[in-house]
Order: sequence, then C-alpha cells, then structure tokens
Amino acid sequence: MTAHDPYASQTRSRAGGPANLANVTPSDDTDLSVVSQWMYLADGGAVTLTTAGGQTLTTPALNAGWHLIEATRIHATGTTASGIMVGW
Repeated sequence: MTAHDPYASQTRSRAGGPANLANVTPSDDTDLSVVSQWMYLADGGAVTLTTAGGQTLTTPALNAGWHLIEATRIHATGTTASGIMVGW
C-alpha cells in the first residue's frame, strides 16, 4: 500500500516540529501509513529508506536524534539504527 501524503498539495514548512508521531518497525515490504516529514533515531546508525521522491538509498551512519526526512518506507535490510519514530 502506498503511503498517504496529506501535505502533497501544500507548500512545506519546517518551522515547527511534528504534530503526529508513530513508532516504526522497519520493513522491506510495507510502506509507512503516512509520508514522514521527520525521523527520530533513539540509537544512531544507517537507515535504508525510500524517499517521498521515490529513491531508495542507504544513508551514511546518522546520529541519534531528529532528522528532516520525507520517507515512504523504512527498510529492514541495511538499517542499523534503532528506536525509529516518524513525525508528520
């Protein structure tokens, strides 16, 4: 199922933090239910993801904390970060 993007027709603004949060279990087969605007990592590491633009890639090791990333899927294969949450 494709991730729903409730902000597709709006100009993005990064002035504030996320209004909604969800824990993520990385999956190679399942999209996020909503396109993320933010991603939180409790424990840093690499993240394999599919961007809102459709590219699938593995990030270099990211620090623990918040990252501005619009993603439709967080893949299990290649992801070493843990404690992942997304916000929108």
